Amino acid sequence: MTISIEYEAEKVLDLPYREIIEDTVLAALDYEGCPYEAEVNVILTDNDAIQEINREHRQIDAPTDVRSFPMVDFDHVEEAVEDYFNPETGELMLGDIVISVDKVEEQAEKYGHSQTRELAFLTAHSMLHLFGYDHMEDGERLVMEEKQKEILETRGYTR
Repeated sequence: MTISIEYEAEKVLDLPYREIIEDTVLAALDYEGCPYEAEVNVILTDNDAIQEINREHRQIDAPTDVRSFPMVDFDHVEEAVEDYFNPETGELMLGDIVISVDKVEEQAEKYGHSQTRELAFLTAHSMLHLFGYDHMEDGERLVMEEKQKEILETRGYTR
């Protein structure tokens, strides 16, 4: 299991962010029953950097809380091993997660819960995107919300 975490923001979150991210990634992998050793990359950045990413990838010129970049089409994993598995480690390359530490602070305050819970939530949310879930339609959104809640509850990240 490889969970790479890069901290690129100047603002430092006063919490054990590495432990929270690793714990939540592992919880999501367990919850989804991922049968492979996996590789996930997480970048912690600021609103300016994530706004640039959002503008480039979604044509939305505003900061967002989290962006997910899935690398796997789960319907075709077995057919495209060379595309989805790291040849050096044999791990499934799930994808990349980019989280704004500014939004972690802002949204924790806005929603009245801890920054720990907000960081865990954004990580769980993004992990579900890496597994192919989306929330563009109400039915999809409800499925994701329930899964997020259950993942967070397994590790005690509650409001």
